[in-house]
Amino acid sequence: MPIIFLIFLIPAIYVASRTLWPLALPLWSKVVIAVLLLIVSQYHLWSRLSSGSVFAPEFPRLVVILFNWSFGALVLLMLVQIVLDLGLLTTAVLRWQRTGLPDAVRYGAIGVAMIASVIGVANAVRVPPVKDVEVEIAGLPPQFDGYRILQLTDLHISKLFPAAWAKAVVARANAAGSDVIVVTGDFIDGSVDMRRKDVEPLRALKAPDGVWAIPGNHEYFFDYRAWMRHLTALGFRMLPNAHTVIRRGGAEIVVAGVTDLSAPSVGEAGPDVGLALRGAPGDAPIVLLDHQPQRARDAAARGVALQLSGHTHGGMIRGLDRIVARANAGFVAGRYRVGDMTLYVSNGTGLWPGFALRLGVPSEMTRFTLRAKT
Repeated sequence: MPIIFLIFLIPAIYVASRTLWPLALPLWSKVVIAVLLLIVSQYHLWSRLSSGSVFAPEFPRLVVILFNWSFGALVLLMLVQIVLDLGLLTTAVLRWQRTGLPDAVRYGAIGVAMIASVIGVANAVRVPPVKDVEVEIAGLPPQFDGYRILQLTDLHISKLFPAAWAKAVVARANAAGSDVIVVTGDFIDGSVDMRRKDVEPLRALKAPDGVWAIPGNHEYFFDYRAWMRHLTALGFRMLPNAHTVIRRGGAEIVVAGVTDLSAPSVGEAGPDVGLALRGAPGDAPIVLLDHQPQRARDAAARGVALQLSGHTHGGMIRGLDRIVARANAGFVAGRYRVGDMTLYVSNGTGLWPGFALRLGVPSEMTRFTLRAKT
């Protein structure tokens, strides 16, 4: 059994031993609940058995929602119980005597974890609102002052985010009135055959200057080349280490894209900003699409004016975002100034269905309005 599944046993064992077992309940009920905790903790194993991948649970949507709620509640309860246990330990040291935890407190912890998980899943599966962000760009031609870019990212279309959700996202995106739409990767979780019907609504995305996109790491988990062909057939203009020039009158801006850092692991070309910008007009402001924000400083050094990224999901849970930031060169959510470049890391439009909780970190589709820097 892969070690990840053994790791996910830890919350079940901790909660069973520290929260469940001390409760004044019949032994048979404790055994039944403990078995249920073990089943819930192995959600990703069941996902792998259902589809061959931990990233694509192939269950009915309600089952996926219930698994996310129960698994999320289990993890949150473990965290609450750890805090309670640290409090007990501190009290015992200060008083130099062992102290117990009333059943009422344990039941309260269970209730808090369950309710928080309900809120977290509800926040995750909603169709996100449009978030407006203004970005000042030095040297922006007057023809592009007020230009609007709509970013979608981390859609993770799956059993959790199916065709109906995708259709609602497309309707809201099209109504946003942007000049161009960009998608910065992680379209899906699943193969083309699994997701064909669910991604079909994306064909309706429209903007005057087109819909441009790059792959995220999840596209490489499910036959990258098949997905690039299918996304292109849906009308996406893919920019894997490539660029396009958008013109207004005699003025130009460059929209460039790179592949994902995970690409070399499956024998595909890794991200190359230099290659993406080869042949681009030297005096045009550059907007770079890069799924992961880790290499933002390299992009800034190459004269990029605005980098749009995703991948982090904003950290998903307030507090956890600090850990996610450490794994992404300090970038996790929102706007950053990197040299002369603006980096924006979106919280994401959807979320990986393996842990779909959002607490204090709302999903978004982001509408950027470009302004000339004065």
